[in-house]
Amino acid sequence: MEKQKTIAKDLSLEGIGLHTAKKVRITFKPAEVDSGINFVRVDLPNKPIIKANVDYVLPESANLRRTSIGINGVEIHTIEHLMAALAGLNIDNINIEIDNEEIPGLDGSSMNFIEALLRAGIKEQEKPRQYYLIKEPIFVEENGSVIVALPSEEFKVSYTLSYNHPLLKAQYMEIVPNSELFKKELASARTFCLEEEAEELIKQGLGKGASYENTLVIGKNGIIKNKLRFEDEFIRHKILDLLGDLYLLGQFICGRIIAVRSGHSLNLRLARKIFQQRQRYSLGGVGIGYSPAEKEEIDAETIMKILPHRPPFLFVDKIISLEKGKRAVGVKNVTINDYFFKGHFPGRPVMPGVLIIEAMAQVGGVMMLSLQENHGKLAYFLAMDNVKFRKTVVPGDQLLLEVEAIRVRSKSGQVHAKAWVEGKIVAEADLIFALVER
Repeated sequence: MEKQKTIAKDLSLEGIGLHTAKKVRITFKPAEVDSGINFVRVDLPNKPIIKANVDYVLPESANLRRTSIGINGVEIHTIEHLMAALAGLNIDNINIEIDNEEIPGLDGSSMNFIEALLRAGIKEQEKPRQYYLIKEPIFVEENGSVIVALPSEEFKVSYTLSYNHPLLKAQYMEIVPNSELFKKELASARTFCLEEEAEELIKQGLGKGASYENTLVIGKNGIIKNKLRFEDEFIRHKILDLLGDLYLLGQFICGRIIAVRSGHSLNLRLARKIFQQRQRYSLGGVGIGYSPAEKEEIDAETIMKILPHRPPFLFVDKIISLEKGKRAVGVKNVTINDYFFKGHFPGRPVMPGVLIIEAMAQVGGVMMLSLQENHGKLAYFLAMDNVKFRKTVVPGDQLLLEVEAIRVRSKSGQVHAKAWVEGKIVAEADLIFALVER
């Protein structure tokens, strides 16, 4: 397996932001294994840190023609070209100190970042890199643009560019990105816009730091005051943006990406969908971490040999991951045929919160009673604490019920439980049980 990488020494760059025109200095610094990519606003009190992660991507209204992240009012804009450079050089861990709100635009591509990072030196670290393999097809679209992510043993990108302009006519490119190909084929491709778009961007307060040198402006008769570095430089830059946006997953992926006219908005929607899929599989124990053998999956019939519950009060369809006395993950498929929907908001079915808690408690019971010393006992629900209901659960949802032991003894047990739907927490609680002889 490939090892994680960081840089060997500190190195700084200065420039102005493409959209804000604010002068900015960034300093690259080595980082420890598993720390990821972290931006540090050194110009602000307490030097807040923003992790390069889809969780911190700003709303689309703050992401026009760029990719930006932020938390608690602290923001960093136009990170995509730098993120693409980090992905292109396979850099897993790095701290990036910045003294303003936007990454410097430099020449409008990733090349200056690549050159700086190479001057800093790439250092291999001791821990292996982990990849996420796309498990199921993912499809996102908007306004005639489409991206599909498909399972594959390698990372491959296929992009189709097609706009109603002579210089942006139909183009197709397929690439299996590696460091050498990225440096040679993609890194120097610059950002671009149509001449008529430039005026609208300025009205929106954007593009203040753009120039004919760092942005390819496409007029009716060709490129204004500049020349192309590649005949198909536009599609190469679109792939560069896509790679930078997808690296906000915080992890390299294996999968086939097929994109048609995609931009930042759609790229980021795909990244979120992959992130959610990764969470679901990780929670189910079939991703990174504990991976159960097939025989360890516990169906409803076996659950009923462990618990005294029976339909219609058995709320767990199966246990898909079990570490005895430590952790368990169960599944409840919520359907319109569940009996409680007949009386609980029948006009707008919502699963009662108390039944979600009961479902989590049943998974907790299986986890604690799976220990050899607890075989044959009953788990009585004694108390709950820190109960939170975050989202409604409706017919068609699949509940993933994750329970982790806080303390399990011969006569009592305490667990922290979470219920997830599509990678988002819908409920959580601390549950306390008494373990008694039948």
